[in-house]
Amino acid sequence: MEKRSSRESFGSRLGFIFLSAGCAIGLGNVWRFPFITGQYGGAAFVLIYIMFLLFLALPIMVMEFAVGRASQQSVSQSFAVLRPEHKIWHLWGYASWFGNYILMMFYTVVTGWMLAYTYYFAAGRLDGISAEQIGASFGSLLANPGELTFWMALAVIFGFLICGAGLRKGVEYVTKGMMCGLLAIMIALAIRSVTLPGAEKGLEFYLKPDFSKLVSSGLWTTVYAALGQAFFTLSLGIGSMAIFGSYIGRDRSLMGESLIITGLDTFVALMAGLIIFPACFAYNIDPGAGPGLIFVALPSMFNFMPSGRIWGTLFFLFMSFAAMSTVVAVFENIIACFMDRMGWTRQRATVFMAVSVFLLSVPCALGFNIWASFEPLGAGSGVLDLEDFIVSNNLLPIGSLIYLLFCVTRYGWGWDNFVKEADQGKGLKFPVALRAYFTYVVPIIFLVILVAGYWQTFVK
Repeated sequence: MEKRSSRESFGSRLGFIFLSAGCAIGLGNVWRFPFITGQYGGAAFVLIYIMFLLFLALPIMVMEFAVGRASQQSVSQSFAVLRPEHKIWHLWGYASWFGNYILMMFYTVVTGWMLAYTYYFAAGRLDGISAEQIGASFGSLLANPGELTFWMALAVIFGFLICGAGLRKGVEYVTKGMMCGLLAIMIALAIRSVTLPGAEKGLEFYLKPDFSKLVSSGLWTTVYAALGQAFFTLSLGIGSMAIFGSYIGRDRSLMGESLIITGLDTFVALMAGLIIFPACFAYNIDPGAGPGLIFVALPSMFNFMPSGRIWGTLFFLFMSFAAMSTVVAVFENIIACFMDRMGWTRQRATVFMAVSVFLLSVPCALGFNIWASFEPLGAGSGVLDLEDFIVSNNLLPIGSLIYLLFCVTRYGWGWDNFVKEADQGKGLKFPVALRAYFTYVVPIIFLVILVAGYWQTFVK
């Protein structure tokens, strides 16, 4: 087997922060967050979401980073390095590796949608057409297996080229550029949106809490939606963050770095709302329109806006940057697993990863057309729903629970070892006073997430 001479590392702290944030910042922030906020009443939902983000998701991120930095390995090997005598933990290394693949099997397809819409707007294909015609255009994209596969393949090729160039010259360098571009475009779009006539009603909906809306939406349903959004937005549990921990030094504490990354992730999600809600109210578009808000309602809105083609192109370029930052980050995790477990060079691992991800993503692309009759989770479901269910409702909560138990119990790595690693370096220290909360309360919350996910999918 080909062996690596030494562990790769980031060229700068900013590279680590941007790449970790890029993994967290994805379609969950800029697509799912706005429409789910619209469905559950705006600002009151946002407050609950932020609370869960800080008290549940953030500590798990610290634990993933700590396991990665202490082991200097990807998820495929990290548990084995830190706890070689207890092999039961090692099994999650394989499950997480598998989970990253499943995530990319549908995420590359959805990323392809964003790339397609960027092209559609830039080429003027959506200029001056009605909302019904825009909806039909999106439907025709999904119904065309060749076109859908082409855009998915383009997302895979971009990820392949970036990761193949290396950690510093490819992944870190390009991610910095994408994140800077994402933030710049997002700020420009937000300024344009909040200055539209009638935008103040959207700002009130988004920023002024109205807790009566929690009751009208269903209190438990709203709380669970906020809990799920806070948990899933950071893609925790399958080692997507642990790999970046393995690339950094010990000059900074992990709590402080995780807080910055979570802050960036939250900032992008909140700014996405500032882009979408003022514009929705300015043009009388239902903010609770669901997933179609992005692909039907907003494109029709851009057609009414002066210089709409430019703003529409920028919006979907922003969406594409957000999606590609996650693709690149997860690709890097998959590649690192091959390099750590198999001893492959980056080039060999990258080629194998790209070919295998493309082939495994084809079923999702075909699930909207040729295989549309396959409804694994009931009427109206498809291949994407099944793959998303496996990752979001199973691997992420189970993986987060495993990282938690590994770090807080004596049967795993242990609390003292975890805190010692997390607190190394300058910066904010981990809140050790909350040990009982992490040991006894948080595991119950993860079990509730797991059970509630099955309840909503199969019972409700």
